[in-house]
Amino acid sequence: MKKKENRSTRRKFIKTLAATGLTFSIVPRHVLGGSGFVAPSDTLRIAGIGVGGKGYSDLAEFAKSKNVKIAALCDVDDRRAERSIKDHQDANYYHDYRIMLEKEGDSIDAVSVSTPDHMHAIQALAAMEMGKHVYVQKPLTHDIYEARQLTEAAHRYKVVTQMGNQGASGDGVRQMQEWYRAGLIGKVHTVYVWTNRPVWPQGIAWPDKTAGVPAELKWDLWLGTAPYKEYVDNVVPFNWRGWWDYGTGALGDMACHLIEPAFKTLQLGYPTSVQCSVGSVYTGPFQRAYYPDSCPPSSHIILEFPERGDEPGVSMHWMDGGIQPARPSELEADEIMGDGGNGVLMIGTEGKMMCSTYGANPRLIPLSRNEQINVPEEIPRVPEGHYLQWVNACMAGYGKKECSSDFDIAGPLTESVLMGNLALRSYDYQEKKDNDIQYPGRNITLLWDGPNMKITNFEPANTFVKREYRTGW
Repeated sequence: MKKKENRSTRRKFIKTLAATGLTFSIVPRHVLGGSGFVAPSDTLRIAGIGVGGKGYSDLAEFAKSKNVKIAALCDVDDRRAERSIKDHQDANYYHDYRIMLEKEGDSIDAVSVSTPDHMHAIQALAAMEMGKHVYVQKPLTHDIYEARQLTEAAHRYKVVTQMGNQGASGDGVRQMQEWYRAGLIGKVHTVYVWTNRPVWPQGIAWPDKTAGVPAELKWDLWLGTAPYKEYVDNVVPFNWRGWWDYGTGALGDMACHLIEPAFKTLQLGYPTSVQCSVGSVYTGPFQRAYYPDSCPPSSHIILEFPERGDEPGVSMHWMDGGIQPARPSELEADEIMGDGGNGVLMIGTEGKMMCSTYGANPRLIPLSRNEQINVPEEIPRVPEGHYLQWVNACMAGYGKKECSSDFDIAGPLTESVLMGNLALRSYDYQEKKDNDIQYPGRNITLLWDGPNMKITNFEPANTFVKREYRTGW
């Protein structure tokens, strides 16, 4: 842990004052200064767990508020943490989040979690149990069970929460909600969502060549809840996303951004069933391989959502690895679908609308319809943005201000996203029968009991609802 030199000086100063009989008094805020002064009681002290990469930019966004102080930093890789340490020199630096929370618990108000997916839930829950507000990167959790636990914990511990799918605070999704409520496309029955991810290796075997652990990396702490494996190159800091032990694949990386506009616009809840098909790797004539430790190189997942009042059931198609749905006939030949690599298409009884990543650039199809839209703005916008919305809600206190992706919203969304991964992993589930390997989870529809978090027609799939943590975690 990095030591702050000024602490010992401050302690000596206080002792000197006590010895001379001098005492402190609290100076009223208005006496201390002008509009730029922020009293300690008006300061949100944030600790970051995972402060490199996305964690670095998350802290930078929070720090744009004059009310925020980045009070503590934690990362298992000194190389990744270097920029945050430099930017926030008054913050103590730790390698183990458990020690940070123990040491800094009385000095922080909130925690930002931006670690690999397999560590999100355990770190967020530890902070919530201490009464700390939490901001957690997407996907909220690695497992369905974890998402349900965090959703319930937010109420139990009365903390302000937000998931890091920043498009949820954008104008685009609000505009689509207003258009839908105005009946511009009728009732939506089918949704297509697609991405060009993964942009990291997937559909491969775990490397058989181990390597020396870099001196700056605390490998055992990085593994955390995951099964122990010897260190190999090119998993840290980014390619972990393609391994089930740590990541949630292309779906986990992008679906919380891309599915969210449809999920919120259509007010979807738990799906009732899921099916999938996956890409495989060519290994020789008439041979293709599936690697159960690794997410597939491409997939097509279909989630079925039930009727909601007078709203019809919805079939949601997720496609990754560059797979895209057929272009709507209403699009001209040279008009871009989505933003090219990613997009969302909602098909209703009276028309269609689509958007780009993060719900940006919503438009009706054919595009000529956008010249005639006259729908009033009814849903409040979030001018301060996703990060400062959470900061302001934390400052106000639990239940005082809304967040665009609090865990009541992010939890069910994440559960639906992870239902797709449950299907992918069930697809590779193996059974040996009569000296032959069989895959009973393929070519079937998995039926889902959302309230009870259970697949009702293929018991092996329930293995993927809740994983076992490594001993000691």
